[in-house]
Amino acid sequence: MFERDLRIISCSVNNERTLLAVSFRQYTEEERVSRLLQSVSKYLTLLIEIHPINNVRVLKAVDSCVRVQFLYPVEGRNNSTESRLLLVSEDKYIEQFDIHVAEEEHKVVIQNSGQLPRARVADDLIWAQWDMMEQRLFYVVPKESRSTLKCVQFYPDESFNSILESHLDISVNDTQLKLVNFGYDHCQDQDVASKSLNLQVFTSKTGGLCVCCSLASDTPDEIKYSIYFLHKGYNKTFTVSLERTESHQLKEVAFMNLDYYVAAYLPGQFLHLLNIEHPDLLCYSLFLTGEDARIDMLQNCSIQSPLMSTVLDCHIGSMYAVSISDSALLQFLQNSKQDSERLAALHCALLYFRHTEDLEMQIIWWISENLSTCHSFDPIQEFIIASLYCRMCPETHNLDKLLPYTSLLDWIGIIPGVTCATDIISLPVLEFQNSKGFWEKLNSNLESVKYAEPHLYYHSNVLRREWRNLSEEREERRTTAYLRNIFENAKKVLSHLDTWDSEERLVPLFQEEDYQQQLLMGLMVAQLKDHLMRHLQYVGKKKIDQIVLDYVANLLNLVHRIMKEVWRRYQLHSCIFCFDERGSTGEFAVFHIMSRILEAANGMCMPLPPGFHTLHLGLGVRCLPLHTLLHYIDIGVLHLTETCVRKLLKDLDDTEKNEKLKFSIVMRLPEALSQKVRQLWKHPINANFIARKYVKLLLEKLGNRQFSSPIPERLSVPVEFLPLNYLTNMLAEIENQGVYPYEKQDHVNVRFVEETALKHTMTFLGLKYS
Repeated sequence: MFERDLRIISCSVNNERTLLAVSFRQYTEEERVSRLLQSVSKYLTLLIEIHPINNVRVLKAVDSCVRVQFLYPVEGRNNSTESRLLLVSEDKYIEQFDIHVAEEEHKVVIQNSGQLPRARVADDLIWAQWDMMEQRLFYVVPKESRSTLKCVQFYPDESFNSILESHLDISVNDTQLKLVNFGYDHCQDQDVASKSLNLQVFTSKTGGLCVCCSLASDTPDEIKYSIYFLHKGYNKTFTVSLERTESHQLKEVAFMNLDYYVAAYLPGQFLHLLNIEHPDLLCYSLFLTGEDARIDMLQNCSIQSPLMSTVLDCHIGSMYAVSISDSALLQFLQNSKQDSERLAALHCALLYFRHTEDLEMQIIWWISENLSTCHSFDPIQEFIIASLYCRMCPETHNLDKLLPYTSLLDWIGIIPGVTCATDIISLPVLEFQNSKGFWEKLNSNLESVKYAEPHLYYHSNVLRREWRNLSEEREERRTTAYLRNIFENAKKVLSHLDTWDSEERLVPLFQEEDYQQQLLMGLMVAQLKDHLMRHLQYVGKKKIDQIVLDYVANLLNLVHRIMKEVWRRYQLHSCIFCFDERGSTGEFAVFHIMSRILEAANGMCMPLPPGFHTLHLGLGVRCLPLHTLLHYIDIGVLHLTETCVRKLLKDLDDTEKNEKLKFSIVMRLPEALSQKVRQLWKHPINANFIARKYVKLLLEKLGNRQFSSPIPERLSVPVEFLPLNYLTNMLAEIENQGVYPYEKQDHVNVRFVEETALKHTMTFLGLKYS
């Protein structure tokens, strides 16, 4: 078709592969002068019929460069008789051509005999970017000290409209038009790139919209760039100190779209993976340097990101798929020395990669090894909260704005070599009707920002207060029906959980009732349900009930998952309640991890699986010396449970050491539990303790009142021991007034006190009691 080699600027083929648009340079300036062809245009844009190669239509013959791009509004459309073509001129305008074709004798020809219908899409632009996958055109129009970002959406019905407008605090002084994703002309793009703004727009599947822009720096060993998180309403400007400044290295930051992250990459210097979903805290973005920032195939070369997770090497024309390696991320997590690195890697592993059985296991193992190295956050809390967020949010639209994704309220750490300044910006203005997909999600994100996004997240402050009040029975207004409903919620959670895990449990949990934990479980269900009903009424009560049950059951299941992996790692048996042996090193490690789980649960007011406290106490008895065990009980690290105390009192014999342990435990029992289990230990020490407690309770009932009634002897053989007689008479009078502290234990009475006192006294004197 062409008699000589041409310098192609841009070309594009329509969806049906019947038309080819091509823009090329006819002559250089020197050739025009030498051939005296000044009247001939420098650039030519043609429309060519290629099914088969047939007619040629001249679209433009001008002295300014033109780029061409066919539209593909409907995927898989192969038989359309209409095509639309964008022409982008370096004279700073974009227009659309409508082309009608017809089939004639096995060939496709252009129907329009005269000029092709055209429409002006944009004017006075200084920068433009084409989104091929979503058929969107982003462009920037300079206005005085700030610029305006606009977006035109092209639709399958051959219409288009301007759908977005956002003001950016970017001063554009360039005179040349900069184009992104309209093809690559090495010579021209290199010349323009050296003079124009390095800017790209990225979108994410969840409605994220970011504008990435590199900025001029006054210091030669610093790089500055900004990320406008338009869907969040703020801009972050990063200043990076370079480790080395060799002259041959690139100084232009390349931006890449990884969907969940925007990557800012300077070969040989740094690779920053900036979180699009949760950009508020820097600790959830990865700031890599040195070997960690190395991308093997992209060293010291100019690159572009034309598609999501795709990179173009502009020097050799090769395209690469780009993704984060899970194995490399886990290695980075293992080697990380700072909390910011650990948090970013942990968050990436849990929310970017979603959940696989093997990845989850490796993360739990890492947590078990690094509990003491994380100072500014609790890795167990982060694992549970992020895992719940990941599992639950895909279920329902907008649920990600109501459930917490982190346990941190703030983070004030520093990133070595990186400073960040955050500025609030105006939200974009959207103009669309009945638009689905990305625009609907972006609009939802903007609405949540308008309504104070942080306050939408569920938090446990009210839950903690309510649980404490009900536990301490301070709330007299709470009816029995209310409590019955709370415990009914807990039963639903546990039955829901049982249907998930029918296999034999490796860890001995879920095998007993726990009043406090069931109370907390039921309260969490009720409060989370109320929270979601306020914001997701359109979902319906039945769906919200299911979401809430899934959330709390998943929470318990995650704790069990941690325990199961730890149990396997340290090779513990399913039953460890043999109190006549000391615990192994593995048991002590598991005890420490369970203590940290308890600490994490208390911090978040989170329920634990029934049986957790029993298992924890059993390990404590086996692993800890007595004084440490009692200290842990006194400060609330260990909780005395009926199951464990019953087993301890029954199984341990009455050696001096065991007597001391049993007595110390019995002394610390809450009154309700004490009445249930203390009779299991048939020993004088326990009888003496019970008698003393009984006397104390009766005397508290007596108060300041006096007694005067003579009381008959309590023993069949009178004992002439005046102090004891006086005490028993006083106690008997109180009993006669209808005061019985231990109503369910008839044998604990004044006679029991008298017998116990005599036995104790005779033993103390070395005499035999009969």
